[in-house]
Amino acid sequence: MIEVEGIIVSERDYKDTSKIVGIMTSTHGLITCIAKGAKRLKSPLRSTTGKLTYGKFQILYKEGKLSTLIEADVINIFKKIKTDIVCISYASFLVDLAEQVMKQNGNSEIYDLLIAGLKKIDDGFDPAVITNILELKYLDYLGVMPVIDCCAICGRTDSISTISARRGGYICNHCRQDETVVDERIVKLIRMFYYVDISKISKLDISSSVKNGIDKFLDEYYEDYTGLYLKSKQFLKDLNKIV
Repeated sequence: MIEVEGIIVSERDYKDTSKIVGIMTSTHGLITCIAKGAKRLKSPLRSTTGKLTYGKFQILYKEGKLSTLIEADVINIFKKIKTDIVCISYASFLVDLAEQVMKQNGNSEIYDLLIAGLKKIDDGFDPAVITNILELKYLDYLGVMPVIDCCAICGRTDSISTISARRGGYICNHCRQDETVVDERIVKLIRMFYYVDISKISKLDISSSVKNGIDKFLDEYYEDYTGLYLKSKQFLKDLNKIV
């Protein structure tokens, strides 16, 4: 029996009354558990086995096999997130993304970043910006981080004029070919996003055009270098067209 802090990143029905849940933890990575009877009306697990449940879990743990969830105590219900369709859509995408990243790299920081990001969204910070920050940071754990400290082509640190997903990061004036010169704030903020401590963010004031530019770069970069396709990301794009 172990007790772990974690967050439920996936759930699916199992037979008539139970569930299979995926729990991301900092100490044991991803744990797949059966939550027996969790669909029963009177089960104490009914309200604590949904996606985005962040808490402490008592688990009959079997490494590499299906474990059994015994009890769950919620740490944070993420009230703001769960009552806002936009926030919950971004949060759902982030847990999907974090799950896929952790499957490729078991570093506990992946979990820590996810929890820090969700807390900021729940505190009312712009979910689109927090999402982009995590997307950028997670590229490091996928082993495909763009070059953001110098020109991706020649290594110069001066005269940086734009950023290109196709060419792998920053591009200086000397190496720029047909790349569009983006707003310099996009170039600066992408680097800032990578180095910022999410838990210490106290203010986010970014224009829509700059946010859209950063999001466009990250979408293109993920498509070119990661091979990840998440339905929750497409849902976000569709949602942003109507809100």
